[in-house]
Amino acid sequence: MTGRRIDVSRLPREVAELIDALPPGEDLVVTRDGEVIATISSTGGAPRAAGPEIADDVTVVATAMRLSESARGKLSAELGTDYIVIDMHAAPATADVLLVPPVSPQLIGNLRRSFPKARVVVAEIDDAELGVSYHGPVRRLLDAGATTYLPSTTIPHLAKQLDRTVTHERQLTGGAPARREIDASPRPPHDAE
Repeated sequence: MTGRRIDVSRLPREVAELIDALPPGEDLVVTRDGEVIATISSTGGAPRAAGPEIADDVTVVATAMRLSESARGKLSAELGTDYIVIDMHAAPATADVLLVPPVSPQLIGNLRRSFPKARVVVAEIDDAELGVSYHGPVRRLLDAGATTYLPSTTIPHLAKQLDRTVTHERQLTGGAPARREIDASPRPPHDAE
């Protein structure tokens, strides 16, 4: 191959993820002010590695985020023997779960085509011990002072989630403010003391 080259590790993470997720034969069009300035064509990448033997009764979790072997091993160990955690490039297309960082809807769509049967799970992780940090909009909201994030699909579902969250907090804290976490319960804004 002739021409100039750039190692993908020198590109911004989001661009590298877009390129990694390109299905064979698809292009990523780069524009400036609506004008096409470059096209990145997928060659299909390296063939997927043979990977480990996977029993039929094991849940395969493919990671679409850069995780070290030790981080994937730790996640696999924490999940237990019913799971195996593999980098998406070594995972079979029949993977059960695809673990992704907060990315664009377009990238989610591309990844979904590569793993059509997988449940796509978006995760924001901050594990200093293992050197993993994937922050997204929910973490930024919590860092700004929100106490809970409830992804509700309908008003009745929101009502159930909110009631369960408020009731759970009161049981755990006796009405005192809870520490902010994604799964923590919110303190009602006008709680009578």
